[in-house]
Amino acid sequence: MKISSLLNGVCALAMAGAVMSIATSSDAAERIRWKLHSAWGSSVPHLGTSAVRFSKNIERLSGGDFTMKFFEPGALVPGNEGFDATSKGSIEAAWTTAGYDVGKYPALAYFTAVPFGPSVGEYFAWKKFGGGDDIQQEIYAKHGIKQMDCLAIGPETSGWFKEEITDLAQLRGLKMRFFGLGARVMQKIGVSTQLLAGGDIFPALEKGVIDATEFSMPAMDIKYGFYQIAKNNYFPGWHQQVSISQLLINMDKWNSLPDQYQAMVEIACGDSIHNTYAETEYVNPFAMVEMGEKYGVTVRRWTDDQIAVFEKAWNEVVAEDSAKDPLFKRVSESYAKFRKSYAIWGEAQALKPTYLK
Repeated sequence: MKISSLLNGVCALAMAGAVMSIATSSDAAERIRWKLHSAWGSSVPHLGTSAVRFSKNIERLSGGDFTMKFFEPGALVPGNEGFDATSKGSIEAAWTTAGYDVGKYPALAYFTAVPFGPSVGEYFAWKKFGGGDDIQQEIYAKHGIKQMDCLAIGPETSGWFKEEITDLAQLRGLKMRFFGLGARVMQKIGVSTQLLAGGDIFPALEKGVIDATEFSMPAMDIKYGFYQIAKNNYFPGWHQQVSISQLLINMDKWNSLPDQYQAMVEIACGDSIHNTYAETEYVNPFAMVEMGEKYGVTVRRWTDDQIAVFEKAWNEVVAEDSAKDPLFKRVSESYAKFRKSYAIWGEAQALKPTYLK
C-alpha cells in the first residue's frame, strides 16, 4: 500500500472519530434531566398515577434525552409547596393544583374548580379561549413560573360524615377538611374548614382533629380509607363538578428548553387531560358499588332544598370576596361573562337523562 493511501485512510478515520466525538458531546449536551415534584403519591389514582404516566411519556417522546423524574410528596418538598419551590428554582417542575395556592391568591381557586360550575367542555372553553388561562398564567408569571393545565378529573363527592345529615344545622361547628371555593361556602353555613393534603386526612379523622372530610371521588377516597371512620358519603359534588390541575415549571428552565422539548411537554399535558378525565368517568361507577358492597358505605344525596342553601351561600361568597379582592373580582367577572354567553348554546343543547315514561 502506498504511503499516501495509508495517510489518507488514517486521516479519514481520524475525521470520522472526531465527528462521532462531536456528535456524542452534542447529544450529551442536549440530554436534560429534571425533577418533577408531585403533590400526590404515585399510588393515588388519577392524581398521582397521571404524573407517573406523564413522566414516562416525556421520556418516551424524547427517546430518553429529556426526562422529568417523578418524586413522591415530601421527597423534595412538602406536598402542597410546589409553587414556592418552582418559583425559587429549587425544583424544575411541580405536578399540583392552583387550589393549593389560594394562600397567595384566593382567586386561584377559580382555576381548579368552581361551585355549581360548568361541564368540562364549558370550563376549558373559558380557560383556553375565554380569557381564563390568560389571567392564570399572568399570575404565575409574576413569580417566574410557567403554568399549564395538565390533568382534569370528573365530579367529586361532597363529603364523608360519621352520621347522616338530615338537617344542615348539624353542620354548624363541625370541623371539616374542605377544598377551594367550596370551603368558603361551608364556612358561610357555620363549618370550620381547613385544607389538608390527602395523606394527612385519615390521621386527622382518626384522632378527631376533624369530624368530616371531602377529598375527591370514590376511586381515590377508597384508597385513603375514609370509609373506615365515616360511612356516609354525600353527593352531588356541587363544589367540584370538574377539577383541573396543573404543571408548574420554573420560567428560566422553561425558556432554556429547545422548542422541540417544549412541544413535548405541551402535547403530553394535552394527552394527560384527555386520559385522566376519561379514566375517572370510567372507574368511579364501579368504585361506588365497591364502597357499598365491600365497605358498607351508604351513598346519600343532599335534598334540593339543602343544595339551594349551598348555592345561596356561594352567591354570597362571590359578592363578598369580589368586593374586597380586585383580583378575585376580575377572575369572577371573566368567568361569569363567559358563562352568560355560553348559556345561549348550552341551554339550547341541554337534555334530560331521559324523556321516556
